[in-house]
Amino acid sequence: MSAPPIRLGINIDHVATLRNARGGFHPDPLRAAKLAVEAGADNITAHLREDRRHIRDDDIARLIAELDCPLNLEMAATPEMQAIALKTKPHAACIVPEKRTERTTEGGLDVAAQHNALAPVIAELVDAGIQVSLFIAAERRQIEAASRIKAPAIEIHVGAWCDALAQGRKSEADAEWRAIKESATLARGLGLEVHAGHGLDYETAETISTLPEIVELNIGHYLMGEAVFVGLGDSIRRMRAAMDRGRQALRESAREKADHA
Repeated sequence: MSAPPIRLGINIDHVATLRNARGGFHPDPLRAAKLAVEAGADNITAHLREDRRHIRDDDIARLIAELDCPLNLEMAATPEMQAIALKTKPHAACIVPEKRTERTTEGGLDVAAQHNALAPVIAELVDAGIQVSLFIAAERRQIEAASRIKAPAIEIHVGAWCDALAQGRKSEADAEWRAIKESATLARGLGLEVHAGHGLDYETAETISTLPEIVELNIGHYLMGEAVFVGLGDSIRRMRAAMDRGRQALRESAREKADHA
């Protein structure tokens, strides 16, 4: 497979987390989004949670009105969020599982068990011109279920792989990596667009960018943490460079294989 361009989506949720910790208007997620685009982001992701713990409704309205790039709305498949998406018409919507007690999204959607509930939500959003993806684990049954209910795209939850690498659990990391590679191949073969996210840092983003099936990475928390030390613009530029190195390695590998064919 050739190496298509890979997009970088920046999640700005935790800029809003910091703002909400004290109240008021600073730091402004919209300002962060604009800076991210200047630094190389292709799109912006924002998760409007049921409890509004970080991103708020007015943030979504301002992002849609003022951003010069696509907005990816992360949302639960609830009637409230579906109505908001249909009203605001973001470029894309990533449907994620959501629990009030979780610190962050802890796992992927169980599409196989929830297909009857998810299918009409996906259909209505797609009919409205919104590009829908499903946030799922790297599991065959979930990918096949996503295909059956006609989801245009999936985002593979790669957090378990990232955590295993960070904690030095090599055998576990290797197994997770194999699952990610197999899942990406399967999903692309079924006609799904493939994204990845959760827990990525510079090193893991460079590695996963060598998978030709994956066309978008969505990254947030790590970059906001790095921004404390190097600034938001620099952290995003470093991430963009890491992804570009991964894609270049993929192209060089493809050329070597072609030369020896």
